[in-house]
Amino acid sequence: MIDALPEKGVPADQILSELRGLRSADLPTHGGRLFAYVYDPAVAGLDELARQAYALSASVNGLDPTAFPSLLAMENALVGAAARLLGGDDATVGSVTSGGTESLILAVKAARDAHPSIRDPRLVVPSTAHAAFAKAAHYLRVGLDVVPVKDLRADPSLISAAIGPDTVLVAASAPSYAHGVVDPIPAIAAVAAAHGVRFHVDACFGGWILPYLRRLGADLPPFDLSVPGVTSISVDLHKYAYAPKGVSILLHASEELRRPQYFAYADWPGYTMINPVISSTRSGGPIAAALATLRSLGDAGYLELAAATREAVGILADAVTAVDGVRLYAPPETSVVCLASAGVDLFVLADELAARGWHTQPQMAYRELPPTIHLTVTASVRDTAASFASDLSDAVAAAEARGPVQVPDLPPLSPEMITPDFIAGLAAGLGLGGGDFSRMAEVNTLLNAAPPALREALLTGFLSLLQRPAQGA
Repeated sequence: MIDALPEKGVPADQILSELRGLRSADLPTHGGRLFAYVYDPAVAGLDELARQAYALSASVNGLDPTAFPSLLAMENALVGAAARLLGGDDATVGSVTSGGTESLILAVKAARDAHPSIRDPRLVVPSTAHAAFAKAAHYLRVGLDVVPVKDLRADPSLISAAIGPDTVLVAASAPSYAHGVVDPIPAIAAVAAAHGVRFHVDACFGGWILPYLRRLGADLPPFDLSVPGVTSISVDLHKYAYAPKGVSILLHASEELRRPQYFAYADWPGYTMINPVISSTRSGGPIAAALATLRSLGDAGYLELAAATREAVGILADAVTAVDGVRLYAPPETSVVCLASAGVDLFVLADELAARGWHTQPQMAYRELPPTIHLTVTASVRDTAASFASDLSDAVAAAEARGPVQVPDLPPLSPEMITPDFIAGLAAGLGLGGGDFSRMAEVNTLLNAAPPALREALLTGFLSLLQRPAQGA
């Protein structure tokens, strides 16, 4: 246990040693063996460059760009680069946010606030849209209309039927996070334009790699601001632009469209608050690190990284196809390999892969969709993909030998019944009390059986259990 506020200060070398000790328990962020959460280009020296750039601007505050014009210049440069890559023109404007969720919240806010006369504004999304849209709707008190998909892609006719007089925004994905497929953006954009409704393309996950994949010959539809009817688009630089965490871009096709995104307040005795994004104070560190990363890699570097990623996707997809017991669930058309069961227990398989050093992301069943395993593929995976292929076969065999997970039936539960004491007992019964999360098949099987509202309550309770100081701290 570390005391964050000791009676006397601790020497720097001891602090750094303690931090390194804490980090030793984390999943590997480099080396091409973690298929979620982090994005590794395997480019020598890039991390150190980003760290140095971060340190140069860490103390700069984005609250007031007139006080720190360096940050204003960097943000404008990043927005300009994103606009050029994503079909923008001279009218395109944008903002730098802390991540994809903030970008999506702001896109929804701008659409909502552009129609102050609509008392109950609504947002239309396909069921494969990122959960951050639900978070935006919840925070902003916007109604959420979730439309079924066909073959994992948004259906323009169903989207059109869902649009009503109170709809302020339609959104779709390029690509969807869960399956890595691109929605039919031109058709949906035409539908939204015909209804006179804004249309946002969520390209947070893969928007920085899609243009390069298309240049490499991938058969992907147009998806960006060059498509008539697309009014805004978002892309995370801390994903396939390989910048450090904390940088996303939200682009609008015009200043008029962006204006409702701002928050301004002068009716108090302090400074007039004017914010383009949710945060007021913002460190310049992530923005400087992102700019350094983009300038270091350049357009040619990103094309090479996209080629490496594409090659890795092909190797992984071929491996899944070649192994009995699993199958490809979605076409591997972007940077995701999504596999489903052809007989094996997927949650046991995820544990067996983890035991061999491969960290994947199990996804629960949803409506008619079965459980899947999601692999976010980055450029670093090209060098490890062949060894994953051989380990996958071994892991499937081991999972088949273990057999499906059997969990005891829980009594009928409702979200209101999930108390802290219940969560503590459940966590202890599942072997999670000691903080060992290497074997999660039983937990995932239990969660997969729970309806969404109950699953939310269970995971909320468990996260709350984790996020508390140790007794006596």
